Amino acid sequence: QVQLVESGGGLVQPGGSLRLSCAASGFTFSTYYMSWLRQAPGKGPEWVSVINTDGGSTSYADSVRGRFTISRDNAKKTVYLQMNSLKPEDTAVYYCAADEWGAGTPVIEDYEYWGQGTQVTVSS
Repeated sequence: QVQLVESGGGLVQPGGSLRLSCAASGFTFSTYYMSWLRQAPGKGPEWVSVINTDGGSTSYADSVRGRFTISRDNAKKTVYLQMNSLKPEDTAVYYCAADEWGAGTPVIEDYEYWGQGTQVTVSS
């Protein structure tokens, strides 16, 4: 059974940091690109970042570049999103998603697997 389980979300003040984790099981994690997407209240989904299979290549949305860092540990079957200098506009439900070619789309159904999401709220 395929599972992607996100964790690490919560409430943080503007300028603060959070580290999201996504633990995978039930598929060959090391052969999949891993992405983070988010959906803010009342807004459409947004693609955030992607990392390739060995972690050697990453890409970011303009809105988070320089503040967020994606990484992965294939031995632990886990992908991470380190989020620094958080802003209120980063408030959203964050999802991790897996596919074999790095779709880079904001539509979660374009991915093969995805998790249930974790809430991130940036507020003072």
